[in-house]
Amino acid sequence: MIFFQYLVNGLILGGLYACIATGFSLVWGVLSIINILHGSFIVLGAYIGIFSYTMLGIHPFVSVITAGIVLGALGYVVQLGIINRVVAQSVLVTLILTFGLELMMNNAMLVAFTADYRKVILEKSLGVLEIGNVFIAMDRAVATVIAFVLIFLLWLLMRLTSIGRAIVAVRFDREAASLMGIDVKKTYAITFALGGAMAGAAGSLMSVSFPISPLSGPLFLSKAFVICILGGVGSVPGAALGGLIFGMLESFGAVFFGAEYALTLAFIVLIILLLVRPHGLLGVKGF
Repeated sequence: MIFFQYLVNGLILGGLYACIATGFSLVWGVLSIINILHGSFIVLGAYIGIFSYTMLGIHPFVSVITAGIVLGALGYVVQLGIINRVVAQSVLVTLILTFGLELMMNNAMLVAFTADYRKVILEKSLGVLEIGNVFIAMDRAVATVIAFVLIFLLWLLMRLTSIGRAIVAVRFDREAASLMGIDVKKTYAITFALGGAMAGAAGSLMSVSFPISPLSGPLFLSKAFVICILGGVGSVPGAALGGLIFGMLESFGAVFFGAEYALTLAFIVLIILLLVRPHGLLGVKGF
């Protein structure tokens, strides 16, 4: 039965990781930008969840909306005002720019919040559900359900709305999309805003389950990077699948090899996947 406990833990963890990676994958796939700023967006979303609960009594599951709106607006402004000026340059240029912005944002959060780890301690926890010998922390389980709902809503937006179709068109051929009357700069900004909103929402959900510090940003970023490659760059379902796989690797890897080697195991799997399927499990070949 202990196998099923690890399985449940991995699935719950993987859902949260999928939400972390979806926005990162979307921005990378559409803008061809490796957004180093993404980790700090997640951390800031977590702080919004923490302070909303401690100061205003708003549950982090509700402040997901606030965190998503704030980080989405921030992402829109940053992309349209700064990143858009160099978006057509090489990947190295945009990488350095987002790295610099990440350093600035990370240092600002260190000054504002200090490096101490914080976590939401709920006054009324949802408790633990026991099914046989399997124990499910309901706070984490509900957070995972919300994460998948957000991913599903993003997938619907991409499939069914004019904004989503514009994003897909720009992703596959920017010049042709421009000739068809699509405002490429605005579409880029909206895409970056969606990535920021998903990061902020994920951070608020994470604040219930994990201690958060400005120092957590690079860790979240590295996990989002691995998940994105596993699932396929730019694929929303791919990010969801990659998150679940990563959660399972981390859960079982911590048991068999130790928690300190869980991320190492994920990178080993990533290297193997790159050798046999370089575009990821659900990615588009050649993109």
